[in-house]
Amino acid sequence: MTKLKFVPLLVAGFALAACADGFGDGLPADKTIDRGTDAKDLSQLQAGIWVDPNGCDHWIIDDGVEGYLSARLDRYGKPVCSGVAEPTRTVGDFKGGSRINDPN
Repeated sequence: MTKLKFVPLLVAGFALAACADGFGDGLPADKTIDRGTDAKDLSQLQAGIWVDPNGCDHWIIDDGVEGYLSARLDRYGKPVCSGVAEPTRTVGDFKGGSRINDPN
């Protein structure tokens, strides 16, 4: 009975270790490459802009399976709050560039 107490802890430890870099090779994952079903460099996908509730812009890409979001920053590293859309709205063809159909 006491051995079974450690099984969930052991499983959780292995799960966290597997998520460390995403590929199990000890190297950091290259975040500029889509490694999903239609793997390609992210520069081949189209980005749109999502405006957060505070009115600041974020780059958004949706390839049908995975999604990417990054704060839109000026050259000094400050958030861009351009007013391109109402808060919580998106603009642009952020689902373009992928052959996978996204029903939403």
